[in-house]
Amino acid sequence: MTTTDRGSLMVVAVLGGTGKEGSGLAMRWALGGYQVIIGSRDAQRAADRAAEMNKQLGGDYLVGKENPAAAAEADIVVLSVPYSAHKSTLESVKDLLQGKILVDITVPLKPPKVRRVHVPEGKAAALEAQTLVGDGVRVVAAFQNVSYEQLNKPEHKIDCDVLICGDDPAAREEVIKMAQAAGMRGIHAGPLDNAVAIEALTPVLLFINHKYSIAASGIRITGVQ
Repeated sequence: MTTTDRGSLMVVAVLGGTGKEGSGLAMRWALGGYQVIIGSRDAQRAADRAAEMNKQLGGDYLVGKENPAAAAEADIVVLSVPYSAHKSTLESVKDLLQGKILVDITVPLKPPKVRRVHVPEGKAAALEAQTLVGDGVRVVAAFQNVSYEQLNKPEHKIDCDVLICGDDPAAREEVIKMAQAAGMRGIHAGPLDNAVAIEALTPVLLFINHKYSIAASGIRITGVQ
């Protein structure tokens, strides 16, 4: 089991956890030994989605709460929202993130051209998150290149790696553990500045999916044992 230094189960809050990507990760983390809270702007929606996932998993694994309540109770907060909601969601929980790890899986896609790289004003969503929440939060960028098609069936073996960027090596290592708990291999991919490249890979993968009529292309790093 994954525990904090207090000896209890580590709590992960997935803000935007009612969506496809967040839901898939949340179920895998719940099965992998974390206490998971589904966060949403609407508390009832979060509770309903958590109940649906519990039914799918066959047990009482997850709970649902409004985003601020979820963030307040968590040791690690995962941000899984569309880029259009990125800033407003962070602003709503900024004070509750201090002293914690924030795992930002947001990709700055610009609909309708989601298969074309869009570089935001702050160069990467994760860099914008770090600027917004301040140095009291250890921001890690990860899981952008994993398709929800691979995640939404917890029994499915995922055939791709997770590139993990962050300025704090210990925080990156915690997210490596989260990747392992979700059935994937995490790869240290350098400082948070490298999130620019990692986020930009997602529209490339979406283009590949479309071109080759597949659902879940991914990244594999060769040569790493």
